[in-house]
Amino acid sequence: MTAAPAPGNDARPPTPDRSPPPSPASVPGQGSDPGSGPAADSGPVPDAGSGSDSLPGGPPPEPVSASAESATPVALAASAEAKPPGNPVAGWRGWGAVGAVALGIFCLITSELLPVGLLTSVGADLGVSDGTAGLMVTVPGLVAGFCAPLVTVGAGRIDRRWVLVVLIALMAAANLVAALAPGFGVLLAARLLVGVSVGGFWAIAGGLAVRLVPAHHVGRATALVFGGVPTASVLGVPAGTLLGELGGWRFAFAAVGGLGALTLAALLLLLPPLPPTRTITFGQLPALLRRNPAVRVGVAVTFLVVTGQFAAYTFVRPILQEVSGVDAGYVSTLLLGYGIAGVAGNFLAGARDPYRTLLTVGAALAVILALIATVPGGVAGTVLLLAWGLVFGGVSVSLQSWMIKAAPDDAEAASSLMVAMFNLAIAAGALSGGLAVDGISVPAAPLAGAALMALAAVTVRVTSTSRTGTGTDTGTGTGTGTGLGMGKAADVGIEGLADPREASPVDQR
Repeated sequence: MTAAPAPGNDARPPTPDRSPPPSPASVPGQGSDPGSGPAADSGPVPDAGSGSDSLPGGPPPEPVSASAESATPVALAASAEAKPPGNPVAGWRGWGAVGAVALGIFCLITSELLPVGLLTSVGADLGVSDGTAGLMVTVPGLVAGFCAPLVTVGAGRIDRRWVLVVLIALMAAANLVAALAPGFGVLLAARLLVGVSVGGFWAIAGGLAVRLVPAHHVGRATALVFGGVPTASVLGVPAGTLLGELGGWRFAFAAVGGLGALTLAALLLLLPPLPPTRTITFGQLPALLRRNPAVRVGVAVTFLVVTGQFAAYTFVRPILQEVSGVDAGYVSTLLLGYGIAGVAGNFLAGARDPYRTLLTVGAALAVILALIATVPGGVAGTVLLLAWGLVFGGVSVSLQSWMIKAAPDDAEAASSLMVAMFNLAIAAGALSGGLAVDGISVPAAPLAGAALMALAAVTVRVTSTSRTGTGTDTGTGTGTGTGLGMGKAADVGIEGLADPREASPVDQR
């Protein structure tokens, strides 16, 4: 019997069979010629009940998916949970799961950034300086950077649904502990646990869209998941600051803990079982960097773009006031507009090619940051700030899409490397921007960011044209292009990133 290809590995998505099931008398004749069945064809996956894989002279097969005959136990378990893409119940469940993961990202980023609006009140209540209170933001970022790969490896063979549930529960508990903290030491320890949750959840959740929705919706689903990042800046942090002003900083932490409990319930209710597609060891992470040039470039671009962003954005308030001449009373309103523009940019970039998007982002932000550092005037500052938010809004989703397409067989490992670098780059950006401001002047921070953004654009462009090769047919398609080999599509170039829709993690065994 000729084994049918796994549904995620065919170059074209399967189409539903609209013909009536064949009668038993007609099935043997279809499969009697070894070269006549769909298994011999390079086209679509055989439809359920087609009988194309029956042995000559044998009994007709049961009307089930042909791929089930050659699927591994993990793939069988996953297919048992899945519904046909056109089934409205399956569609609702998949998008519900995506929404629950997006809510988790929103809750975690809100929790990570919540102290930004509470530093003064926390410091005054617990008897520490504003600088010391700022560790509530710095510590979770650094911990998240280190814990992204640690949690991914430590999760091993645990169902990813339960990993996400535990991480959200940890975040909720940490915020409740923070709300009750008798001193700053206990509060900082709780913030450390928030960092563990952020790094682990982001690394695992970032690559789940390909397992939750049909192939043609993966880009939109990934954009929805990462929509939680700018939305947290627009809604979560201002709402937390308002709650802190109304009921005190402890009430704000308790409220985020309550939101975490609601997110926990949503994940338990809406997420399907997500068995690991493969286990990851610590040795595989550096090995992935060594053998996959596209992942290396993705990590490098992540460092350059995020460091450049936070070298400038950390000091956006003094930039607007001292360079653009914006009145202090309008800065909060302008930052709200920045956040809304970021949400729009996230969804605009979601379904687009990550190579072209990141090339455009790097070049555009290099220009925008250089202008906002040198062009005076409130109108110019406002326009440039909104453009800044719109362009940077597409960064998170584009970097995640880059990693998924660069390493479709190692999506979790690649995502953990990106998340680790993303969070470490936040700290590096704030540090480098601070050195520029203290050592030179306020405009030096965005100018430093502009230089890093330009270097990121050059890195994407140069590495994409550094090699020329012809794609190798590995069962996922062929192609010709320039640049880096991306996953299975060897030497297809960054513009020909291996599409995860052609190689579903569930079916890659």
